[in-house]
Amino acid sequence: MKKVILGLSGGVDSSVALKVLKDENYDVEAMFMRNWDSATNNDILGNPDLNNDVCPQELDYQDAVKVAEQLNVPLHRIDFIEEYWDMVFTYFLNEYKSGRTPNPDIMCNKYIKFNAFLKKADSLGAEYIAMGHYARVRHEKDKSYLLRGVDDNKDQTYFLCMLTQAQLKKALFPIGHLTKPEVRKIAAEANLYTAAKKDSTGICFIGERNFKEFLKNYLPAKPGNMVTPEGKVIGKHDGLMYYTIGQRKGLGIGGSNEFKSEAWFVCGKDLEKNELIVGQGHDSIYLESNWCTAKDFNWICDPLLEDHPYTAKFRYRQKDIPVTMKYVDENTIQVFYPGLCRAVTPGQAVVFYDGEICLGGAIIDQVYYDEERRKY
Repeated sequence: MKKVILGLSGGVDSSVALKVLKDENYDVEAMFMRNWDSATNNDILGNPDLNNDVCPQELDYQDAVKVAEQLNVPLHRIDFIEEYWDMVFTYFLNEYKSGRTPNPDIMCNKYIKFNAFLKKADSLGAEYIAMGHYARVRHEKDKSYLLRGVDDNKDQTYFLCMLTQAQLKKALFPIGHLTKPEVRKIAAEANLYTAAKKDSTGICFIGERNFKEFLKNYLPAKPGNMVTPEGKVIGKHDGLMYYTIGQRKGLGIGGSNEFKSEAWFVCGKDLEKNELIVGQGHDSIYLESNWCTAKDFNWICDPLLEDHPYTAKFRYRQKDIPVTMKYVDENTIQVFYPGLCRAVTPGQAVVFYDGEICLGGAIIDQVYYDEERRKY
């Protein structure tokens, strides 16, 4: 019996993953990760958390305890608060300060769930770690391959693109072969405490809180003008950090006889002028690009080949887009997608695929349409 320690979050996915491992006769234990503490983290900045109520993680922990008891599995509770602050939240804040839109879930997987968690599991004698991600892994003699989850709508390999070969070799994904309805069915039939628990939304350490109000506690807002691509002022924004490329909701632009009746979208940011650029139409030319640069690339198995046809996603749940790439230097690549793509956003990840295999990814840096750099 191989010993496996599973990350039990208190949600239905990790709960079913725990049951699957138990049914497959692994020597399984569970570990709950506590990554956020409002009091501790705000002491670091000297800022009060205006939403310092019962932390969603505490409620999740209570659910994890109940599931572990139901399945008669030992549960460890481990604090990774300092690691999360240093490796994930600091990165998160710095990206927003620079006007970009970060993806903290990718960094959490890289530095916490498959690094700090893995080290702790090793110290407890585990041969593998397991997570409730909708992804699969194929372990071969010399390499391990990250494969898409069977459920296309829930596939989470996008968020796992920064894993290393060493991390993947120690990983199991017990529900990657299941669809979400199948997971719910297993949970219900087993009468698991989390069977009817709704899926979590938003950023993990924020929970159901208002994102804008949360961010105000850590970064000062700097309001400015909202302008058309031609430079006409049509409103005010609350701070560039609150908006992302392609965003429609929350702009507060009323109707006007001067413009068409089409919806408005965020089309760019001018950091020097502190202006938010907005345009009309979902398919606005200002939202389209055909190549970008990306930094900090990570290849899970073998280095990608220049000019080789791959597919890629520029955001979660996006349809695959045909791409090719070239190396600029040891840290930067160019990604070409002549069929065009909408709202490619700096700070997000471009994740590469070869069929069902996730090859790795990089962080989008600059976006272009032919020779023109987009003000993203």
